[in-house]
Amino acid sequence: MRIRDALSAMDIEDPNPHADLWVWYGKWSDGSLPTYQSRRRYITDLYEPLLDALHSTSRTVIKPQEPTGWMRVDRSMEKIGNALERARDEEDFQSVGLLCREAVISLAQAVYDPEKHGALDGVPPSPTDAKRMLESYIAQELQGSAYDYQRKFAKAVFDLAVNLQHRRTAKFRDAALCAEATRSMINTIALLSGQRDPER
Repeated sequence: MRIRDALSAMDIEDPNPHADLWVWYGKWSDGSLPTYQSRRRYITDLYEPLLDALHSTSRTVIKPQEPTGWMRVDRSMEKIGNALERARDEEDFQSVGLLCREAVISLAQAVYDPEKHGALDGVPPSPTDAKRMLESYIAQELQGSAYDYQRKFAKAVFDLAVNLQHRRTAKFRDAALCAEATRSMINTIALLSGQRDPER
């Protein structure tokens, strides 16, 4: 059952239809697999798709990101990619959410200037209040109604990361989605800040 549980955590279905060795014995002794070669072929066909799926999960899930120039942000994204590749159970996937949250906090700290950006409600955000720092940053950098969607995007990514940390049934897709959303958010802010501008 531990194998089946581990595969389930990776969103991979266990291909083995035999609950135990006695069930398997009943299968190969019923005459449908009369030779060693036929039994070997049966097992190969049964597990080959699983092996392909496991090999594919060992590849890089999150594409390497072009450095932003913000060292802590870049280190965080590298850690997120590594953690996602190694993740195998709920606790591992939750830890990806924690890393995503820390990456967003580092991003907010990199771009937020309290004197320039202030606070939308007049109350200075704490050093770890990434949502409010990014809201204020976007509001100042993109004056008018044009910033509304960017602000919602920033809030949604942060909330997704926090939600994943507390989700005891977190799976691979949850963690991968959170990591990809975080990467997109970092790239968006990097573009807004001029970090992606071509060198002149």
